[in-house]
Amino acid sequence: MNNVYPVILCGGSGTRLWPLSRKSYPKQFVPLIGETSLLQQCAERLKGPNHEPYSNPLILTNEAFRFIVPEQLAEVGVDPGPVFIEPNGRNTAPAVLAAALYLAAENPEAIMLVAPSDHVLPDTSAFHNAVEEGIRAVSERQELVTFGITPDRPETGYGYLKLSHAPDKSGAAVPLERFVEKPDAENAKSMVADGTYLWNSGIFLFAVRDILAAYEEHAKNLINPVRQAVEDARTDLGFLRLDQKAWDTIDNISIDYAVMEKSNNLSVVPYTAGWSDVGSWSAVQELGKPDADGVATMGEVTTIDCRNVLVRSESDAQEVVALGLENMITVAMPDAVLVASMDRAQDVKLAVEALKAKGAKQAEALPVDHRPWGWFESLVIGDRFQVKRIHVHPGAALSLQSHHHRSEHWIVVEGTAEVTIGENIQLVSENQSVYIPLGAKHRMKNPGKVPMVLIEVQTGSYLGEDDIIRYEDVYARS
Repeated sequence: MNNVYPVILCGGSGTRLWPLSRKSYPKQFVPLIGETSLLQQCAERLKGPNHEPYSNPLILTNEAFRFIVPEQLAEVGVDPGPVFIEPNGRNTAPAVLAAALYLAAENPEAIMLVAPSDHVLPDTSAFHNAVEEGIRAVSERQELVTFGITPDRPETGYGYLKLSHAPDKSGAAVPLERFVEKPDAENAKSMVADGTYLWNSGIFLFAVRDILAAYEEHAKNLINPVRQAVEDARTDLGFLRLDQKAWDTIDNISIDYAVMEKSNNLSVVPYTAGWSDVGSWSAVQELGKPDADGVATMGEVTTIDCRNVLVRSESDAQEVVALGLENMITVAMPDAVLVASMDRAQDVKLAVEALKAKGAKQAEALPVDHRPWGWFESLVIGDRFQVKRIHVHPGAALSLQSHHHRSEHWIVVEGTAEVTIGENIQLVSENQSVYIPLGAKHRMKNPGKVPMVLIEVQTGSYLGEDDIIRYEDVYARS
């Protein structure tokens, strides 16, 4: 089993579950279902069976998420393998190929288990059993395996897998006849009734040598530039940055189109234990265990005479009351509220497009801004002043910096801060404060073993995040 190398694809645009999921912090990082994020649930699932664990996961993500990924994995005790930083999104075919080329050099006998970071599979044991069935097909017949979800309804939002015959109850892999694009409602209904069509989960299993052979046969144009991007990757703070010059020349294409649909050695492991790609708020409602009236809630919520609704409040200080609603989605964030018909759950991205068109920052950014050292949120913004709450992880430090247009006043409310102002370094404890004059070089660090929280009051003629000169930065930011 230790020849199984999980590969986690961790990108995303954050549009389908707005306003909770946004470009700056898409759904895989959010605790949508349960107390942990979808990425954390994925990583724990891909630890493998307790008696025969899989290898540490290889992660592919982008610049914006490079510090969020290891931070979230550390919170659940998962030690990642290499974390690749993609210079820009090129879809799944180049990403999987980069992982395969890297693993081929590390372990020629490796078996890759490729999974998106933002899916829900509640039954981990059943998933591990399905992987074992896939390993048989990979090891004994050199097949490329995908996992097909037994449909429980006609669904127009998923692609389908047409099997050569209906699966039996053994869970064994079945030869794949063809991929089927997302159908209309009528075709979806007949496909579900047929019994030989499964939903395409986007989860794959194959031996490194077999998938490389498939690329060589069906997508040879990808191999040289992706190999160049991997060979010329540079190490940066423990991450592997794929070479941008080579990566920019690569086609944007999915592994389905580039390789899988053209291969003749494919099989499908049927999966019946529950799965969701959490692609809409209606899917979140289903996963949220609605009551007999179809009411699913989360957070500080009160519902009265409602049916078939999802109501969420993402702030402890905000009570959301739904009265007499039917077939509705209500998601309340501190800076944005979504109210939509359940029938339009697949169209939430239209709201994001409308907000982007009017220049609203809520389209892509959350009120909490995540940084390598922790996070901050703006509490109050006024004329020539701003108040922030700043959370610094244990051992983390902000850059040595100065500002042209603002001064700052820091009040520590939790933990202890090590504060540098010019040549002076001092410890500032809870209920103590310090003043940072305009233009002074300064830095804050958390020297302790618990989070440090402070309130920052900025005053000045300009308070934008771009009013910053960095002199030293442990996170290699410009």
